Amino acid sequence: MTTEKKQLQNIAFIGLGNMGSPMALNLQKAGYNLTVFDVVPEAVKVLVAAGARGAASIAEAVAAADLVMTMLPATQHSKQVYLSEDGVLAAAKKGATLVDSSTINADTAREIAAEATAKGFEMLDAPVSGGVAGAQAASLTFIVGGSVRTLARVQPVLEKMGKNVMHAGGPGAGQIAKICNNMLLGILMIGTSEALNLGVANGLDPKVLSSIIAKSSGRNWALEIYNPMPGVMENVPSARGYIGGFGSQLMAKDLGLAQEAAQAVHAATPLGAAAWQLYQKHIDAGNGKLDFSSIFKLVSTDSK
Repeated sequence: MTTEKKQLQNIAFIGLGNMGSPMALNLQKAGYNLTVFDVVPEAVKVLVAAGARGAASIAEAVAAADLVMTMLPATQHSKQVYLSEDGVLAAAKKGATLVDSSTINADTAREIAAEATAKGFEMLDAPVSGGVAGAQAASLTFIVGGSVRTLARVQPVLEKMGKNVMHAGGPGAGQIAKICNNMLLGILMIGTSEALNLGVANGLDPKVLSSIIAKSSGRNWALEIYNPMPGVMENVPSARGYIGGFGSQLMAKDLGLAQEAAQAVHAATPLGAAAWQLYQKHIDAGNGKLDFSSIFKLVSTDSK
């Protein structure tokens, strides 16, 4: 057992949703002493069945933790979990290291990090890329903001959940890099959907068209790994009615965060703004819980 693992052997994991649950399971499999908490009791039971210790509150979860990890839905949840009177900063033991892997507003990430530092904690913002499949396969990319020294101590733990750990800069930098990535991903998914729909509407076989684009200058991750058109690729959300994966409402949230960041620094993101509006329209049509590749449904419907 490495020195780093000894130092961070007791881990609290808060937030056991579609991403957090498989991430925590990978830490449990790696042999850490894991205590978990979620507001949904059934989510806690899954981890307890795998050998983790369940906690009835945040305070109980973090009381003995060397490392606290969180994976929460949105900015307001991170703020509440860390800054409330019975939250992480109030209950964690002295010297604990904190890692928030939620995707949230960068200013809030900096605010939480500043409060953590003032109370004597080291903290990283470490949102992830790779989706549910990456969480399950322990192949996530962690995009980290904060101290290089703190990251060096935490990296062996992160590597149990991901293949890539990348330092983006100081506090909040991980969040900025993540929303830049997801803004581009949302744009690519819409563009890929439009291209495939256009080809099919003109009589092309979508599998043939996908193969052609994959060997041409339009190739991209959405086309090759996560094709949005049903019937083209197996084992992706489009092959199972867009169930599972990364929800459209979460993509819209990230696109909204990108717009907030753009407005704050007066950066032009016209395609990002258009993508945000299209995902909002898609959600308004009742598709918020479907995978973000289901934007193909909007594109194909609007073209008729």
